[in-house]
Amino acid sequence: MPGRWRCGWTNLARVITAIVLVHVAADRIPEAAQAIADLDGVDEVYSCAGDVDLIAMVKVAQHEQLADVIAGRLSKVDGVHRTDTHIAFRSWSRRDTEATFDIGLDT
Repeated sequence: MPGRWRCGWTNLARVITAIVLVHVAADRIPEAAQAIADLDGVDEVYSCAGDVDLIAMVKVAQHEQLADVIAGRLSKVDGVHRTDTHIAFRSWSRRDTEATFDIGLDT
């Protein structure tokens, strides 16, 4: 089945995650952040200190959708100067690790 992969006994939807570093005009950061957050495919937007103004977490089902979301819409938001996109291969979190070892015993 296209767009899905088999993992053990269950099918899981494949999610492609892109971390997009966004450089924005200083006077447009709040408006640009909200406009980006409102785009389909954008999961979260963070304002941050450092070399970039915003970090957007983009999650889509197909690689082709990345071009639509990032190049087609996100990069065209008023105030956005440029973007730098990083594709995630895998993710780890404390939540996932804890769930792996949780066998349901109450103490």
